[in-house]
Amino acid sequence: MKTALTELAGIRHPIVQTGMGWVAGPRLVSATAEAGGLGILASATMTYDELAAAIKEVKSRTSQPFGVNLRADAEDAARRVELLITEEVRVASFALAPKKDMIARLKDNGILVVPSVGAARHAEKVAGWGADAVIVQGGEGGGHTGGVATTLLLPSVLDAVDIPVVAAGGFFDGRGLAAALAYGAAGVAMGTRFLLTRESTVPDEIKQAYLARDLNGTVVTRKVDGMPHRVLRTELVDALESAGPVRGLARAARNASKFRKLTGLSWRSLATEGLRMKRGGDRTWSQVLMAANTPMLLRAGLVEGDRSAGVLASGQVVGLLGDLPAVGDLIETIVADATGILRRLASE
Repeated sequence: MKTALTELAGIRHPIVQTGMGWVAGPRLVSATAEAGGLGILASATMTYDELAAAIKEVKSRTSQPFGVNLRADAEDAARRVELLITEEVRVASFALAPKKDMIARLKDNGILVVPSVGAARHAEKVAGWGADAVIVQGGEGGGHTGGVATTLLLPSVLDAVDIPVVAAGGFFDGRGLAAALAYGAAGVAMGTRFLLTRESTVPDEIKQAYLARDLNGTVVTRKVDGMPHRVLRTELVDALESAGPVRGLARAARNASKFRKLTGLSWRSLATEGLRMKRGGDRTWSQVLMAANTPMLLRAGLVEGDRSAGVLASGQVVGLLGDLPAVGDLIETIVADATGILRRLASE
């Protein structure tokens, strides 16, 4: 199935596996690449050395193109960019828009730059800076999300830019891929659907907790890190929602200390990053501190399998999922179903 995305990235199918922290590791990424999709390795929760090792592991498992998700505001972002250049990674994706000079550095070395955006104006900005494509996620998506549905956000971005647009938020099957292509998108990106596959390293008991949810099984909360965050509705999330500000900040401070030790960052680095976040957005100081909650709470659930201490990011689509397919079977089925739908529509 050829689209502007497949031609650009050198992949067989217009399906992207998103760079989910603690989830998108070498096994999942390489399986996606081997199946013809674009797997994105999550690096925000990795040290530099862990990222270097993960890239080498993916390359040992597949010769197909893959990507790495970077934090443009990370202390060692420039060093990680150089790593991608050295290892000849095909795609650099970003949750926060990279600066113009970072985009230029990557593009000058043959690496595609694909930021995620949540508004048409953001897409216009990064397109003007030279981004090769954008991923646009509607409010149905898991993790940090906005309030506009994909069905409205996607066409607004398509009208705003002339680079390939990948649709995210609410996609899980061939019907969704066919619909996205009909809108004019160049493909779809999926997170929760790939989390619930055999190659995903999320503990089995946590996968079963996802599969047990219905369409009302998620909630958007600001109590994880101060920003809108779509997660599974659990007892912990309910407790966070009812917790007062003092208790929430105390938890965030403890998690900041844990995250610092895990990643090897200094307190100075964390403070510098906090200042950068404060200057770059509308966050209060309490929200900046609460941002330390995200990686550790997600790790507890998605890596350690501790539902009582962990937060489980999820898209609304979880309520429609009931199986754990192999990645290869998943992509093959989605593409076959979408192709059949588009052919039927063309013949009517």
